[in-house]
Amino acid sequence: MGARLFPRAVILSAALTICSASGAAEPQGAGQKSARDLFFAAAMYEAHQDNYLDAIVGLDVELAQHRRLDEPLLDPFSFHRDQAQFSVGDLELSYRMHQQAGRAVEAVLNGDVPQQVKNEAAYRLANIHYQKRQTQNALHALQMIEGGVPHRVRPAEQFLRARVYMELGRLPEAIALLRSMKGEQGFEGFVEYNLGIALLKSGEAAAGIAELAALGRRTVQDPARQALADKANLLLASRLLEAGELQLARTHFNRVNLEGPFSNRALLGAGWVEARAGNYERALVPWQLLSERKVTDASAQEALLAVPYAYGKLEVFSTAAVNYGHALEQFGQEVDVLTASIRGVREGKLLEALRRKEARQIENWVVALRELPGAPETHYLLQLMASNDYQEFLRNYHDLNDLHERNTKWLESLDALQSLIASRRAYFEPILPGIDEAFRVLDARIKLRMEERDRFAARVDLMLVSRRPEYLANAEEIQYIQRLNNLADILFGSNDEVSNARVARLEGVIDWRLETEYDSRLTNAFQRLQELNAEIERLQEARTAFVQRRQAATQSYAGHDQSVERLRARLRQSQDRLEFLMARQGSMLEAVAITELERRRAVIESYQVKARFALADSYDRANELLEQRDGERRAEQYRKDNSGLPKNNPPELSPGGLPEGGDK
Repeated sequence: MGARLFPRAVILSAALTICSASGAAEPQGAGQKSARDLFFAAAMYEAHQDNYLDAIVGLDVELAQHRRLDEPLLDPFSFHRDQAQFSVGDLELSYRMHQQAGRAVEAVLNGDVPQQVKNEAAYRLANIHYQKRQTQNALHALQMIEGGVPHRVRPAEQFLRARVYMELGRLPEAIALLRSMKGEQGFEGFVEYNLGIALLKSGEAAAGIAELAALGRRTVQDPARQALADKANLLLASRLLEAGELQLARTHFNRVNLEGPFSNRALLGAGWVEARAGNYERALVPWQLLSERKVTDASAQEALLAVPYAYGKLEVFSTAAVNYGHALEQFGQEVDVLTASIRGVREGKLLEALRRKEARQIENWVVALRELPGAPETHYLLQLMASNDYQEFLRNYHDLNDLHERNTKWLESLDALQSLIASRRAYFEPILPGIDEAFRVLDARIKLRMEERDRFAARVDLMLVSRRPEYLANAEEIQYIQRLNNLADILFGSNDEVSNARVARLEGVIDWRLETEYDSRLTNAFQRLQELNAEIERLQEARTAFVQRRQAATQSYAGHDQSVERLRARLRQSQDRLEFLMARQGSMLEAVAITELERRRAVIESYQVKARFALADSYDRANELLEQRDGERRAEQYRKDNSGLPKNNPPELSPGGLPEGGDK
């Protein structure tokens, strides 16, 4: 991930943060507030876990449902709606949906939103263009910023601007920005490294070396920043080695962590520093240590030749020959492995290894691929896989594979949904007619009671206008009144004054009772009306609940078949397209991998040729040295054996040229 020289958390801080306007603070801020909508909080949780697709799907679903509501303001999601719309574009950027994210961000830029929001959107758009290596477009987006971006993204925006300036060759501006950012929390080391590179490119070699040297002297616990310091030391040491500054180069090579990702190159360089100085015995120390490491590393392979080369310079030709032989054996094995790897890649084993989830579920899964059993095709691709371009290819392939697996599961879930719908239809259709009949009877009774309540309420309202005591008579009194009215009709026109007087007296008793109890009876009527209203309201709620449940029961199985079939057709269409894209992306990955493996095999084969010639030369030199030493030994022995003979009587020589009895 070399191009991204700062933590991704800084890039995504706004996307993964529910801003204070939406009721929550930044992830590391104090005084955080909980989200008001559970589904929005769930989407943000997925985003914090780097499950960007799940977060995007969750937010898209919530936004779509929210737009279809009759009263969206009653939905707690409305509190986060604006932040959700902005976060979708940001999460799409994190998921590398650059075109979709670009449209979302541009919609914010063209919308009626505060200037700070537009500035943040412009920064996001610039980041999209920079990741797509459209540096000039990134600069145009940054120039759209008026004023300042929000404080939480200000450092990231400045760092992005500095890198854009570096890409475009505007080094003085980049240097000024990077110097102003020194000490910025979260960017320690990254600013200094880029500042050193910018200074070197601008011709200020001394200042650039000083920045990189200061960075290289740091000792930190963070592996990423320690690797950055090692990279700075390796860069400086290589530059100094080429310039002949051996002592300074030695110092920087020695500062590289022996367990870090740059340790192999540092060991190789440290050996060449000593070799350039003529200290071949000291050069053997790092080279031998490097030659014992994984032979798939290019530096370790070069060390296999460097070790016997040093022995040759020390005139230990026999040891050099043995080491050249060992190197030839190792190179032969690796050529066989590479040939098998190329064959395995062509058979699809590389893509199979890349699809393994156990490798992606652990940190540094690219390195872990080398440890997978039966996957030699990944052994030589560590450096290739670590490159930015290949990482993009890999991430795209993994995303396509994940989408393919999701679509497969969604298709299976549609089958399960259809089975559930069929079960609901089989359960509800037989019983719904009887339930509907019972409901019609109950509904008629409810309507009757409501009509009675309406009549009673109308009488109460009328009594508020005019005094009508007869409306407050109870059932017994109403019966008496009817009987008295019947008697009055019978006695009408008769001369029976006694009976008429008695009827009138009884009517007066009832009227007197109604008049004297009118107020209390009216109060009681109001109370009874309120109780009746409460009962009617409960009946209406029960009726509404039944209607809703009846509709829900029907809607749980009716009208879904066509929707399910449309979804199934879309998913199958997506599957076909995903399979096509996966095949094309996989072919690209395989082609790049095969090219890299063939290049590595060609390099090792060239090492084999060098090792064979060097082996033969070492044997020749070892034999010459052995013959020279053997001749010296025989001459010395001859002098010792003939030291007592007279000088004027030389011994007789044998046909072999040696004195008789001499050592042959």
